[in-house]
Amino acid sequence: MPIGVGVIGAGVVGGGVIETLLAHPTVIKTRSGVDLALVHVAELDQTRLREFTLDGVTVSADAETLIQDPQIQVVCELIGGLEPAKSFILRAIEAGKHVVTANKMLLAYHGPELCKAAIMHNVQLRYEAAVAGGIPIIRSVRDGLAGDRIQALYGILNGTCNYILSRMTEDGHEFGQALHKATELGFAETPPDLDIEGHDTAHKCQILTSLCFTTEVAFDDLYVEGITNITHADVAYAHELGYAIKLLAIIQDRPEGIEARVHPTLVPHDHQLAAVRNEFNAVYVESDVAGATLYYGKGAGRFPTASAVVADVVDIARGSEVPPVPPFVYAGRRPVLDIGSVNSRYYLRLTTLDKPGVLGSVCTILGNHGVSIASCIQQEMSGDEPVPVVLMTHETRESSLRNALEEINRLDFIREATHVIRVLQE
Repeated sequence: MPIGVGVIGAGVVGGGVIETLLAHPTVIKTRSGVDLALVHVAELDQTRLREFTLDGVTVSADAETLIQDPQIQVVCELIGGLEPAKSFILRAIEAGKHVVTANKMLLAYHGPELCKAAIMHNVQLRYEAAVAGGIPIIRSVRDGLAGDRIQALYGILNGTCNYILSRMTEDGHEFGQALHKATELGFAETPPDLDIEGHDTAHKCQILTSLCFTTEVAFDDLYVEGITNITHADVAYAHELGYAIKLLAIIQDRPEGIEARVHPTLVPHDHQLAAVRNEFNAVYVESDVAGATLYYGKGAGRFPTASAVVADVVDIARGSEVPPVPPFVYAGRRPVLDIGSVNSRYYLRLTTLDKPGVLGSVCTILGNHGVSIASCIQQEMSGDEPVPVVLMTHETRESSLRNALEEINRLDFIREATHVIRVLQE
C-alpha cells in the first residue's frame, strides 16, 4: 500500500516537491523500496497548480481538509512563516500524521513545543530541508556523526549573502550593486532583510546548535550581525591580508557554555570555506572521532530543497514499523555565551583625519585595554580628506576590544565608528 503524502503550499519549494513526487515515483521506489503517492495538495492560490497534471490528486484551498484526509500518512508543511504554519503542523501531529517541514523560522522559535507534541503523539517531525537545502547536514549530524562529540561547526548557510560577497570579491561591486544583481537573478527575496541582516542564517544556526549539543537554545540568545556594513574596501583589505569575507554561523563547544553566533568573518584563503562561491552553501564540522568533515551544495532553490523534503518523506516511510525518531533531543540546558566573552582576532577599519600621532593614540588606547596589534595597513595621507587605517589584532576578549573602541570612537580625529570584523578562530 503506498504511503499517502499531502502537500500544504505549492510555492517554490512546495511546487518542487509536487513535481518530484509526480515525476519520480519509479526512481523513489527502486532506490528506497517504498511507494509514495501524492494524495492531496492544499494551496490558497489555485493558479499555482496550473503547471501540474494532478489527475487523481485531491486539490483544495483548505489545509484543514488535507490534514483530516484519512488517505494521508505524511503532511508536508511548505508555506513558511510562524502562523498559520505552526497551527497546521500541530493539528497534523494531533491527527496522528507524520510531518515534514522546511520551516526554519518556525523551528528556531518553537522547536521545543513542536518536538514535545511529536513525541506525545508518537509521530515523526522531519526538517532536513530547513537547513542548507539539498545538503543533508541534519542527517549527517544526527546519524552520520551519531558516535561523535561535535566540537565546532562553521556554516555558510545563506546563498544570497554568499552570492553578494562573491560579487564584491570577484567583480569589485559595492554592497548595493551586488544586492541588485542578486535580486535580478532571483537569489534575493523582496525585501531581502531576513537574508542580508543575518536572520535567515541565525534560524539555521539555532537549529544546528540544538541538534549538535542536545540542548534547548533560545533564538534571542544568539548574536546576529548581517553583511550590510561590508564595503568593497573591506573585501579588498581582507584579500590583501590573506582572507575572504564570509557570513558564517559559528557554533563552538566551550567548557563554560556554547558559542552560537552569526556575523561576517575573515576566513583564511587556505581554509575550505573560503573557496565556497556564489549561491552555494557549505558546512564544516569538527568532531572528536571523524575529525573535520565538509558538506557542500546548493542551499536553497526549488529542487535542492524539494530533494531534502522528499528524502525525509522516504525516511518516514521506511521507518514506519519502528518507534519514531524525536526531532530534537534535549538532554539539558547549556548556556549560550554572550558575544562579549568571545576570544578572537579582529580586523579594525578606522576612518581618521591626517593628524600627527593618530596611530600612536589609537594603539595606546588599545594597549591600555589589553589589545595588541598584529599588523597595520595605513594609506598615505594627503589633504584634508579622512583616510582608512586598517589594523589586525592578536587574539583578545571581545569585551576588552569593545571598551577600547568606545574610547577610540570619541577621539576628535575619528570620523566614523570603527568597523569591526571577527577572524575565524578554530
